[in-house]
Amino acid sequence: MQPEDSRGPTSEKKHQGTFSQLAIGLADRSERWFPDALVFALAAVVIVFIIGLCMGETPGHLTTDFGEGFWELSLFTMQMAMIIIGGYVVATAPPIARIIGWLATIPRTPRGAVAFVAFISTTTSLLSWGFSLVFSALLVRRIVQKIQGVDYRAVSAAAYLGVGTVWALGLSSSAALMMATRGSIPPAISKISGLISLKHTVFTWQSMVTAAILIVVSVLVAYFSAPAASRGKTAEAFGVKFDLSAAPISRSHVPGEWLEHNGLLTVLICAIGFSYLVKVFFTRGPFAALDLNTYNFLFLMLGMLLHWKPAAFARAVSASVPATAGVLIQFPFYAGIFGIITKSSISNRIAEFFVRISSHDSYPVLIAIYSAIVGLFVPSGGSKWIIEAPYVLAAANQLHVNLGWVVQIYNTAEALPNLINPFWMLPLLGLLHLRARDVVGYTALQLIVNIPLVLFLMWFFARTLPYVPPGTF
Repeated sequence: MQPEDSRGPTSEKKHQGTFSQLAIGLADRSERWFPDALVFALAAVVIVFIIGLCMGETPGHLTTDFGEGFWELSLFTMQMAMIIIGGYVVATAPPIARIIGWLATIPRTPRGAVAFVAFISTTTSLLSWGFSLVFSALLVRRIVQKIQGVDYRAVSAAAYLGVGTVWALGLSSSAALMMATRGSIPPAISKISGLISLKHTVFTWQSMVTAAILIVVSVLVAYFSAPAASRGKTAEAFGVKFDLSAAPISRSHVPGEWLEHNGLLTVLICAIGFSYLVKVFFTRGPFAALDLNTYNFLFLMLGMLLHWKPAAFARAVSASVPATAGVLIQFPFYAGIFGIITKSSISNRIAEFFVRISSHDSYPVLIAIYSAIVGLFVPSGGSKWIIEAPYVLAAANQLHVNLGWVVQIYNTAEALPNLINPFWMLPLLGLLHLRARDVVGYTALQLIVNIPLVLFLMWFFARTLPYVPPGTF
């Protein structure tokens, strides 16, 4: 009997399984054909521009919309960059680094490692998508050093699954947080729906069951699609090698640098910062206080406390900045797309089409499809919700579909295009020294599996929730 590593091609192909063969095929083709993230963004601008022309918009109006929208999301861009920085700072703090090191010892096989990373990625994304991206990427860096034969493409794709599946069903859901916070809802939306608290969106049992199902399915797909060690492309095959040893921080006896290596300022600043957070949570309430600014503030304060010394904190921030490069350069182009869609008739005309062909039963499915399609061109859960919410919620009122569940339909469906849109991959790719084309074959397989599953769950659970008039949530 031949040993495992000397089996012929036919035997090895059978051993791989259908999912694994399909994933390898998609990964190989994506490495050849899939564009880098910036090319994807530029192509999206051209596609949306052409769509506008086909709908009767003039080139002059579209170019104006693009230019005026280019800087409209500057604040949001900074918030996204700070999420990456905050997540990185926390994830690289010595106590968290020790947890990552311990977690990396749990899986024993290459395939088990891929499934384990998928589980960690999806579950941590329910807390914070930014933390999930960084934490999972750093876990991958540890695992590929400990387990031989792990396919670097598959395990890196697994680290991204939280952002492509369940993040918007968790505590950092932009749409759910907006709808639950008085003053954050634009007046045009508030008049249609009123406040919708988190207990009617994120914390419904239907939403939590949906998240659990998607996590289980994603982990299983990651497990069965991972190549055997004999066919895997390791990190070394990509020329990637990580130095996991922490460089010592040089000390100085110069009096002016004494505070850099002492925790005194950390204690004082964190005392002020956490006191502010306590005040915010007590004043606004725990759910209303959860917004992007609060999240970023919390993670920065927590990162500073965990690093303890200002010098170590500053070094972690400096190390995180390269991972934000893609966000900083590409978000303005997506903002330009945002400008074209919102300032022209594109969005309303497409939405009116879906509303016109909808019924009470078909509306959840059609809106899920629509939100996923728009997500290819506007990869921002919060900004895209502002675009869609006025007509999506108004149509739901007309068709008597539960408004809280409409928010969750949007949340679940808008995550799907993240699996092939390289924009939100950028922080993870920066940390793992990969390109989008290296991982999108595996994430595309997840998309193929998740699309029918999400559509069914959105339709099925919509039937279990009664319609509640606006303002009564």
